[in-house]
Amino acid sequence: MSNPNQLYLLADHIKLSLLERQRAQSLNLDGDSKDGHISRSLEQFRDGLAALQKEQERLEETGDEDGALTISDALPGLQKQYNDLTSQFHGFSSPSSASTLTHPNDPALSTDFEHATTSPTSGAAQSSTSNLRPKGTRTASKTVRFTDNPAGPAAADPDLEAQLFGNRYRDNPADDSIGYRDEAEGMTNTQIHAYHQQILDQQDEQLDALGASIARQRELSMQIGDELDEHVAMLDDVDNVVDRHQGRLDRAKRQVDRITRAAGESKQMIAIVILIIILVLLIIILK
Repeated sequence: MSNPNQLYLLADHIKLSLLERQRAQSLNLDGDSKDGHISRSLEQFRDGLAALQKEQERLEETGDEDGALTISDALPGLQKQYNDLTSQFHGFSSPSSASTLTHPNDPALSTDFEHATTSPTSGAAQSSTSNLRPKGTRTASKTVRFTDNPAGPAAADPDLEAQLFGNRYRDNPADDSIGYRDEAEGMTNTQIHAYHQQILDQQDEQLDALGASIARQRELSMQIGDELDEHVAMLDDVDNVVDRHQGRLDRAKRQVDRITRAAGESKQMIAIVILIIILVLLIIILK
């Protein structure tokens, strides 16, 4: 992951997970169940920063100054966000890290961050303020907002899940197909949290299966690499044998050339001897 935009999006995802964990803890729910998911996301963030630094060095070596400058401008901010989010995850909060946690990198996620940062007790405070009335006035009978019976009218509140966990992020907000929010409609707080935990467990199982598949592919690639090394060694042996035979062929060719030159010289000597004999015979005949 050597793209700054992807790292910014990953940082927003980690921020929302941390805020959701804080909301669950404020409702006395088990917020530590998200620790494994957040920890893996932080490790992915750290690996992405390392890959981004390597990409910057590569661009500097190839002379791409614009690309290297873009990465160098983004690296300090991303590194700061990683440090702040790591501190928040381990419980070392500071004004700087709290500011980083509540401000998204993508303005399109501002609504999700507003829901995630809304205190669950704000509604109760507003309700208690509205109950203040002049002396002597009568009020209507109080009603209970939540109930243990999902079939009751109070459980059909469509804003229940949004108050607990905020709006769910979707790649296509205009998609009206059944999703997490639709399935959570009509559930109590405990049921929604259990359903959310079930989704996280399913994601963990899918990640484990993906990790096993990647491990098998790694073993297969290592076996392929070993086979390639063996084939390279065999090709080297064949190359050596071809070189030896080529050397023998060159020596035989030089010998044939010497024999041919020697045969050509002997023919010349025979022709000279024959001409001398003919010359002697002519001299004898002419006398």
